[in-house]
Amino acid sequence: MTSLPRSVDDQRGVSETPALKTEPPKHRSWSNLRFSKWRGGSQRTSPPGTPSPKTEKRGDVTKTLLSLVKTHNDDYTADPDGLLDTNVESEGGDDNIQEDQSTYFQRQFGAMLQPGVNKFSLRMFGSHKGVAAEQARVKSFGVWIIHPYSDFRFYWDIVMLLLMMSNLVILPWGITFFEDQNTAPWITFNVLSDTLFLMDLVFNFRTGIPGEDSHIILDPKEIRIHYLRTWFLVDFVSSIPVDYIFLIVDLESRYESSDVYRTARALRIVRFTKILSLLRLLRLSRLIRYIHQWEEIFHMTYDLASAVVRIVNLIGMMLLLCHWDGCLTFMVPMLQDFPPDCWVYKNNMVNATWHIQYSYALFMAMSHMLCIGYGAHPPEGMTDVWLTMISMVVGATCYAMFLGHATNLVQSLDASHRQYQEKYKQVEQYMSFHKLPADVRQRIHDYYEQRFQGKMFDEDSILGELSDPLKEEIVSYNCRGLVANMPLFANTDPHFVTVILTKLRFEVFQPGDLIIREGTLGRKMYFIQHGSVTVIPRGTKAITLNDGAYFGEICLLTQGRRTATVKADTYCRLYSLSVDSFNEVLEEHPLMRRAFESVAVDRLGRVSRRPSFQAAPGE
Repeated sequence: MTSLPRSVDDQRGVSETPALKTEPPKHRSWSNLRFSKWRGGSQRTSPPGTPSPKTEKRGDVTKTLLSLVKTHNDDYTADPDGLLDTNVESEGGDDNIQEDQSTYFQRQFGAMLQPGVNKFSLRMFGSHKGVAAEQARVKSFGVWIIHPYSDFRFYWDIVMLLLMMSNLVILPWGITFFEDQNTAPWITFNVLSDTLFLMDLVFNFRTGIPGEDSHIILDPKEIRIHYLRTWFLVDFVSSIPVDYIFLIVDLESRYESSDVYRTARALRIVRFTKILSLLRLLRLSRLIRYIHQWEEIFHMTYDLASAVVRIVNLIGMMLLLCHWDGCLTFMVPMLQDFPPDCWVYKNNMVNATWHIQYSYALFMAMSHMLCIGYGAHPPEGMTDVWLTMISMVVGATCYAMFLGHATNLVQSLDASHRQYQEKYKQVEQYMSFHKLPADVRQRIHDYYEQRFQGKMFDEDSILGELSDPLKEEIVSYNCRGLVANMPLFANTDPHFVTVILTKLRFEVFQPGDLIIREGTLGRKMYFIQHGSVTVIPRGTKAITLNDGAYFGEICLLTQGRRTATVKADTYCRLYSLSVDSFNEVLEEHPLMRRAFESVAVDRLGRVSRRPSFQAAPGE
């Protein structure tokens, strides 16, 4: 028991040390106590019945041990992380709290720059472990790098999309129809937009680039070189407030000049700054890049959502071009001080309100772009003539693009029907080339309609690319009607049903088709999903089988020839099972082989005993 007092002293030392505030020393003391108790018990050399001279001290040690346990539990309950000291208050406590808070905010901000665990990152990196590895790779660079799939980049892109759309609409409208651009709202909007776009310019130097094979480039040097070689110049020009810089530089010369010269120069400066302000419209390139990037992130490729998004983007782009064309139609005469032969002067709109000017300018622009007229007056001045031609060319280009996108949309929305039509055109040309009779052509047409129902898929290729569990689930769903109507599958092992369904082949027969001929070798058995067939045995009365029945299994079991003829009475949708697949399935399920054999023996027995019989349930 010599180690117990040492453990007590260790524990007391921990509680009396003012600067030590963490939990591990307490855990070590508690583990030492338990180990000391075990070691003290193992070192006992006296027999159990021999009185010990330390019996009186054992009670004191036990009390001390219980007291230490209680103190440890109280401290852990009040402070499980070991961040506080209940006995002595540290002199640098406030500094430590501030450091902890700063570290906490740094961790939170760093987590926002890393890829989050969502369906997009899981699809990109495969699993939670892959996302964790990518997060560790971001941390390994030691500098703040924005991952393209991080939460920060996601919300920042949303803000930039809204800001870009507002800029592309408000800037041309404000520059064209408002002479005074030094108002507080206009300056605030421009300064805020320019600031955020400059911040986006900086963020692009620190944002990872999606590379090949789902690899994200995070090296700052590679990111910088890639951005400088691609879109940096366009983004830089569209982000710098060139018009405000020009106005500020020219302020001194404007105030030092005479009134007349200052007024004339101010008018030229205003006109020039309006033209320079149009450089902000280069932000359209960012909008297109961001929309394309979001289409890739959301994985909108060939589905309906992608088609709808593309059509909405195209319509929005056409409306934006109409808006720009309307503003340009009014801005050019304004920069020329509204000459008498311009459309604004002819329609007495020089001093009209901005909404009347904009409405008529937009009407003229859309009339020119759609090539449906010239407005109230045809263009007379050379400026109006050239503006009209430019509008017509832009409108015709947009119209051609819209038709092309709409055609691709219609074709992509129903690709299977288009494939069916192309296939059937080949069939029609084949029938015409061989000059088949009209009744045969009609039967071929009816067969294609019943077999494919206007849509054609490469089902074997589609199912072959899927995993086995997913393929079994799809086949089970497609054959759910067959399983529900067939008594054979009602009380059978589900695994047997799943295996046999994956080996079935879909077939369609027309009324009057001979599905099985008597005397031929049996290579298949059939399950009826929908339709009615007639079984015609030799020398006996014909019987009828309907939905849920099966036939043709006798020859597969006996490896003999067909004992009856089976004829389709209606359009029959059947599933066939080949002899090889049949034997392969029954090898795994010998009980089902005996079930099939008993049914076959029963059917053969009834045929041999009676000249005519009715079909038993399930046949």
